[in-house]
Amino acid sequence: MANNELRIPLQTPTTGSSNFLKACFNGTNAFLGIGLMTVPYALSSGGWLSLILFFLIAIMTFYTGILLKQCMEVDPSIRSYLDIAERAFGKKGRIIVMIIMNSELYLVAIGLLILEGDNLHKLFPKFMIKLGELTVDGRQSFVLITALIIFPSMFLTDLSLLSYVSATGVFSCLIILVSVFCIGLFNGVGFHERGTLLNVKSLPTAVSLYIVCFAGHPVIPSIYTSMRNTYQFSKVLLFSFILTAFTYLAMAMVGYLMYGDNVESQITLSLPTNKVFSEIAIYTTLLIPITRYALMVTPVATAIEGGLSEHYKNQRSVRLMIRIGLLISTVIVAYVFPYYESLMAIVGSIFVVSASFLLPCLCYLKISSDLRCGWNCEQMGIVGIFVFGILAGVLGTYSSVYDIVT
Repeated sequence: MANNELRIPLQTPTTGSSNFLKACFNGTNAFLGIGLMTVPYALSSGGWLSLILFFLIAIMTFYTGILLKQCMEVDPSIRSYLDIAERAFGKKGRIIVMIIMNSELYLVAIGLLILEGDNLHKLFPKFMIKLGELTVDGRQSFVLITALIIFPSMFLTDLSLLSYVSATGVFSCLIILVSVFCIGLFNGVGFHERGTLLNVKSLPTAVSLYIVCFAGHPVIPSIYTSMRNTYQFSKVLLFSFILTAFTYLAMAMVGYLMYGDNVESQITLSLPTNKVFSEIAIYTTLLIPITRYALMVTPVATAIEGGLSEHYKNQRSVRLMIRIGLLISTVIVAYVFPYYESLMAIVGSIFVVSASFLLPCLCYLKISSDLRCGWNCEQMGIVGIFVFGILAGVLGTYSSVYDIVT
C-alpha cells in the first residue's frame, strides 16, 4: 500500500480520557482471567523447566502488543484490532480477524459453562437431575442450571452494567490466589510436593495453556485509544504484563507445590471441601461465568447480525433468537464435551496464537514494508516470534486433539 493510502482515515480520531492508573487496570483486567485456573495444571504438564517457556511467551506477547501500538501510530484513525487488519490486508483481512476473534469468544463462552459446572459439582458432588427414566449427572446438570441462570442476560441489549461487574475480574483473581495460598498455609495441605523437572511429552499442552494466559491482544487497541496520554502506553503495557505474569507465576508455583503432578485441570477442583478458604475460592470462581458469559457471546451475536439484511438485523425478535441460539449451542457443546483443559489448550494453540503471535507480526511487517527498505534485526526477531507461534500452534493443536481422541 502506498504511503498516501496509509493516511486514509477509517473513522474520525477521538481523544481518550483514561489516565495512567486506569489504563493499567484495564490492561491487567484484559489479560488476567480464566487462565489463572489452569496455570498450575500447565506447570504440572510441562514441569519446572517449562517456566522458561512461560517467561519467553510473556516477553514475546508483550512485544507483539508493542507492534500493535506501532501499527496504530502509523495512522491515528486506526481504532481497533479489526482496523489494523483492514489497514494491512484490506477487507479480507478484517473478515478473517473477525472470524478468529469471534470463534475464540465462542469457545471461551463454552469454557465458562464447563468451569461453572465443574465447580458446582465440586460443592455438590451428589446432585443430579432425574426426569422419569432420564438421569442427568452432576456436571452436566449444573451446565443446564447455569444456562438457565444466564438466560435472562440474553435479553439485555445494554450490557454496560455487566461490563462494570466483569471489570472486577482482577480483584476476583487476586482473591482466588490468596485463598489458595491460605489453604496451603493454614489447612494442612502444605507446600511439600517436588513435582517433575521436565515432561517433554506434555510440553505442547503446557505451552498452549501458558499462551491462554496472555490472550488479551484484541483489547490492546481499545486501551491505547482510551488513554489521555498515549505516549505512556508502553509503560502501561509493561506494568500490566509484569503484574499479570507474576500473578500467574505465583498461582502456578503455589498450586504445583501443594498438589504436584496430581493437581486437577482447574486448581479449585483440587481444594479440600468444607474449608472456609476453599469456599471463598470456589464461590469467587463461580461468579466469573455468570458475569462474563453475556459479554463473550454478544460480539459473536453482533457479528452474525451484521451479515443479515437490513430488514432482519434491527428486529428485536431476530436478535433475541440469535442470542438464545448461541446459548443453546454452547450448552450442547459443554454438555457433550466437558473437558475444560483440552478446550483451553485448543483455544490457546489456534486462536490466541493467531491473535497474539501471528497477526500482530504479519500486520506490522505489511504496514511497515512501505515505510522501510530491506531487512534488519527487528524484522528478523519478528519472524522468529512468528515461527515460534506456528510451532506452538501446530504442536499444541496436535497434542490437544490426540489427548481428546485417546
